[in-house]
Amino acid sequence: MPHRSLTPKTARIFVALVAAPTFAVALMFTAQGFWPILPFAGLEIGLLAWAVHASMRSGQERETITVSQDSVIIRHWDRRGVQSSVFPRHWSRVTLHAPPAALHPSRLMLESRGHACEVGRFLTEDERRSLAVRLQQLVGNMNETPAL
Repeated sequence: MPHRSLTPKTARIFVALVAAPTFAVALMFTAQGFWPILPFAGLEIGLLAWAVHASMRSGQERETITVSQDSVIIRHWDRRGVQSSVFPRHWSRVTLHAPPAALHPSRLMLESRGHACEVGRFLTEDERRSLAVRLQQLVGNMNETPAL
């Protein structure tokens, strides 16, 4: 699951702590006759609340990888529901593709018989490399089935 530094409660506190001084300054200027500042302050806080909410919602994504004797099952939960991919373990291959450009993440793929599924999109680069090594140990190379 993705890393999030804020919990829902601390996200609300963060938005409130930014909104309080913003509206205080906007109300001060509104009292002096600069009334257009208040709607823009409301728009600014509304956009901040929307961005924090979107970030929190994307943090609810989940991904599990189950390696059994015969298959590798990848389940991905997001706001659209659950998507599952099943690969035969004996014919699967784990590949870590290098990033296409600097500052872009690498891509960890599980491939089998012309089908591919990216895993660990929200992991850090080190976590993705570690997962690639562990999956390679569990899945093995194509035509190879290591013991679990």
